[in-house]
Amino acid sequence: MSETQEVWTVGRLLGWTTDFLRNRGADSPRLDAEVLLAHALGCRRIELYTTFDSEPPAAARDAFRQLVRERSSGKPVAYLVGRREFYSLPFSVTPDVLIPRPETELLLIRLLDLARPLMASAGTVRIADVGTGSGILAICAARSLQQSQVTAIDISPAALDVARANAAEHHVSERVELVSGDLLAAVPAGSEFDFVVANLPYVKASEFEELAADVRQFEPKLALVAGERGTELIERLIPQAAERLAPGGWLLLEIGPAIDDDVRRLVAAEPAFELSSTSKDLAGLARVVQARKLAK
Repeated sequence: MSETQEVWTVGRLLGWTTDFLRNRGADSPRLDAEVLLAHALGCRRIELYTTFDSEPPAAARDAFRQLVRERSSGKPVAYLVGRREFYSLPFSVTPDVLIPRPETELLLIRLLDLARPLMASAGTVRIADVGTGSGILAICAARSLQQSQVTAIDISPAALDVARANAAEHHVSERVELVSGDLLAAVPAGSEFDFVVANLPYVKASEFEELAADVRQFEPKLALVAGERGTELIERLIPQAAERLAPGGWLLLEIGPAIDDDVRRLVAAEPAFELSSTSKDLAGLARVVQARKLAK
C-alpha cells in the first residue's frame, strides 16, 4: 500500500486490502480487512461505513499496514487484535489460548438448556469447566446462569491469566473460581458438581500436519493435540467426572466428528453413566457427547 496522489480513504483501504488478502489465500478477506482497519482506527466495524470517504490519520494507516503484513503471513486476526467474539460477547485472546470456534457454542447451549430447569428447581447449579482456555464457557455460563458457581480449570497458567482477565471484564470473577491443574485432579475429591463440561484437545498426533497452516503455526499445540488416538484426555476425564458429579449430573464433551464412536464407547464403559445421544452442529456433524450420572 504505497502512498500515491490518490487519497487512501477508508473505502479504498478496504477494497485494496480485501483483494490483497484474497490473493494470499485468506478465507474471509473482506471481514479480515474490516476488523483490522477498525482496530487500527479504534472504532467499531459498523463505523467504517459512516466514514467510508474519509482519509484515516497517517498513524492509523501505518498501524493498519503492519497488521495487514502480519495477516498476510498467516497470523490469525484474533491474535492481531487480541479479541474474538463468542456467543455475542467479546473475549480477549492471546497465543496462549485457542481462538474460540463457533462450534463450541453448541456445547454452551446444551449446558444452558440442561442447567436452566435445574436452577429453577434447585436455586443454584455447580459447574466445572475443564480445559477452560480463555474462559469462554465458564464466563458465558456464569453470565447466563445468575445463580451458578463455576470452577474453571486449566493446566496452563498463561491460559488462566487470560481467563482471569475475561472474567473480570464480564464481571463474573466472584462466581468463577480459576484452578490450575490437570483435568479434575486439581479439584478435591469431595467436590460435587451438577455439570462437568469440557472442550479438551481431541486432534490425533497424526492429524496435526493436516490442520490449517495458521492453526499449526500460531495456536498452542498443547490445546490441540491429545495424543495418538485423540481420546487420551477424554478417557482420563470420564472416571474423574463420574466421581465428582452429583447423581443426575451431566457430563458434556465437545468432540471432533471422527472420534464420536470412540468417545461414546469410552463413556458407555463407565458404569456410573447413562449415555445420551450425541448433539450435532449446524453442519450435521457430531459435536457434543452427553451422559448423565445414574442415581445411587
